[in-house]
Amino acid sequence: RCGKNAHKAQDKELIFTGDTHRQKSLLGLNQVYQVFEGSHGNNPKRYILLLGNAGMGKSTLIKKLCLDWSKDRFPQFDFVFLLDGKLLTLTKPNFSLQTLLLNFSSFSIACSEPDAVYAQITAAPKRVLIIFDGFAEIRDFEALLQPQDKDLTASLQKDSKTQTYTIKQLYAGILQKVLLLGSTLLLAARPRGAASQVLRRTDSYLDICGFSLSDVETYVSRYFTEPSLRESALESLKVCSYLHLLCWNPGLCRLVCSVLSKNLGELPRTLTELCRVRESVYAPTATPSSDDQTTSSSSSEKQVHHVEVQPKRSRSAEIEEKEEEKEKAEEGTGGGKEAEAFLSQSYLAALHLSLSRNVSHRTFFQSLPLLSGQKLRRRSQREELELTQRFALRILKEKLEMPDVDAKASVRDMFVSKWTSVAKHLEDLSHGNLSPAQLLEACHYVYEASFIHSNPSESRSGAALKGDLVAKLPEVLVFRGVPLNPSDAYVVQHILERAGQEGASFCLDLEDSGIQISGLKSLVSLSNINTYRACIADVITLWEQLEQSGEEELRQKAMCKFKIHPLKASQVCHIEHLAKLVNVHLQKSTSQSDPILAEGVPAVAELRKLEFELGPEKGLKALPKLWELLPGLHNLQHLDLENSNIGDKGAEKLADALVSLVLLEILNLSQNCIGDEGMKKLATTLRDLPKLHCLSLYCNMISDEGAKSLAAVLPHMASLTDLDVKYNKLTDVGAQSLGDSLTRCKNIRTLRMWNECIPYGVFERLREQDSRILWH
Repeated sequence: RCGKNAHKAQDKELIFTGDTHRQKSLLGLNQVYQVFEGSHGNNPKRYILLLGNAGMGKSTLIKKLCLDWSKDRFPQFDFVFLLDGKLLTLTKPNFSLQTLLLNFSSFSIACSEPDAVYAQITAAPKRVLIIFDGFAEIRDFEALLQPQDKDLTASLQKDSKTQTYTIKQLYAGILQKVLLLGSTLLLAARPRGAASQVLRRTDSYLDICGFSLSDVETYVSRYFTEPSLRESALESLKVCSYLHLLCWNPGLCRLVCSVLSKNLGELPRTLTELCRVRESVYAPTATPSSDDQTTSSSSSEKQVHHVEVQPKRSRSAEIEEKEEEKEKAEEGTGGGKEAEAFLSQSYLAALHLSLSRNVSHRTFFQSLPLLSGQKLRRRSQREELELTQRFALRILKEKLEMPDVDAKASVRDMFVSKWTSVAKHLEDLSHGNLSPAQLLEACHYVYEASFIHSNPSESRSGAALKGDLVAKLPEVLVFRGVPLNPSDAYVVQHILERAGQEGASFCLDLEDSGIQISGLKSLVSLSNINTYRACIADVITLWEQLEQSGEEELRQKAMCKFKIHPLKASQVCHIEHLAKLVNVHLQKSTSQSDPILAEGVPAVAELRKLEFELGPEKGLKALPKLWELLPGLHNLQHLDLENSNIGDKGAEKLADALVSLVLLEILNLSQNCIGDEGMKKLATTLRDLPKLHCLSLYCNMISDEGAKSLAAVLPHMASLTDLDVKYNKLTDVGAQSLGDSLTRCKNIRTLRMWNECIPYGVFERLREQDSRILWH
């Protein structure tokens, strides 16, 4: 889901939706085709954004779309071009739009009449689909959407056939609709990093979802054609839940199947073990002895060096030989190879950092983000280093807890030196200061470390450190905004279970994490979870599933533990989900058939603060639902509707709803275009709110008549202490009315009412008469 950034009205950001919303929004392949058909309209800017993590199958889907186009599945397109992000490394100004499309597009074939074909392309750009693939993350497109030099733009529009442009300039021209205006664009990338420029232009979003459990079973069944191997593989996945949940990612599912096909005696239980098996199976080398650590380190360095340098060599070859580039592009990274390459690179880097004597303990420490606290500019960089860190800490800890007795003293000293700096930092680490992403990474480290079986003679420091890390977990665990895939949820569950054995209990915040309902159920069922927050729609779905399966005890726990206070609604769906929850609350509280909810939903009964932060545009869509649900929030104490543009009609609806909110203490109606009519409607209700002590009507359109209505009820509002009507339209007449009324309101401590329509002298005289009248 794409949402407005709360701090920048014009910016958009990606928001992880709940599992219920994802399931309702699932599209089959035929429906994906309809997205392309529906993208044609009067608006010439047609952007379709294809999102998915490494290994999810973006490139595979693109190849399928291209294949289906070749079979006339997309009759609305005469041409489809696939452009690779790797071409951006070609920096010489030797290209034209014609050569880019007809010579460097993946799958392009020799064209006998390039000029005629290019003329057809430029004559009807609306019948052209251009696909961008090979970009690591959305933010990579941002640089291509920065405004170009006016002379360059004019040159591109005038004569794009001239071979004087770089690939970057041509890509930017296409993405900014300077070239081929009216064409349809499909941009594939990982959902990482800020990308307001891209999101602002995008009119359709496609997010590739992972495998369901049934999808995993289908994939494994097709991977293993022999019945005995198939049954063995499926049984292995049932035994190892972590491996099974890793298969949510199609690329990792392929990797797991390839490992299972080797009939190993012991299954890998962690991601590090899976990568180790993968490297040993597909790149077998003689295991070096401990006294040959230098050789081992050199070998690791060479492997890592190959991973880092080989792409540079390929890119150099691209400049010299176009045919090699085309073959490389045609090869692609689909079929799960992208995920394998991503993991392999991180694992080899971890080996190098951990085992090489050329890497000092200081360099080792500074290379890992959780330890050094470094802030990386690129999200993809952080993602790679987080994996490298996870692998490196596991590898190093294994070397310490399962030492080779024949290892040289200098090698053992190297491991001890590296681990000492790590251990000191981890012991001093305050989990309460970690970001949600860092907290998740810390959980992964503890999970990895829990599968290291140390020698009996080894000191207890390792186990103590792992226990110390678990013991330091804060009581409130916040994963808000961090995507929790099934394996992540399993790791968190494992850590919380272990902490529960030591008597720790937690409050979980899982909002905007996209956690699946199955994972939510596993976490909620833990006995040491006191409360939890999650997508309201998913929680209601979980309750319904538990009711259908007859798990009444767990259903009761799930209902009692769920909390929504305080609630900040920043998306329309937040209000829609809250309305559904309030409806459940009202129905259950009047029902005698469900003893669990005899007094309604506890989360609704305990909601005391609601902030409506949708802004003027989105707010208009959600306000009708808000007016319906507000009377059901009987215990609400704080209602914030600032900058919602409710107007006089909205003020009238709000006045009707406020009748039921007898416990309301704070009401913020700032910047809402409320005029005199709206103020008159509100005034009659406000006088009957016995606990209201703070009322803000800042920056509305209230003039003298509205001020008089408010002045008339002020003496009856015995609990009111702070009133703000600053920057409205009242003149000296309205100000005098409020000033006179204030003399009869002994409980009011502050009245702010300055605006440009009140003469300075009048305002100063009022302030001299009553010091409670303030400028600010």
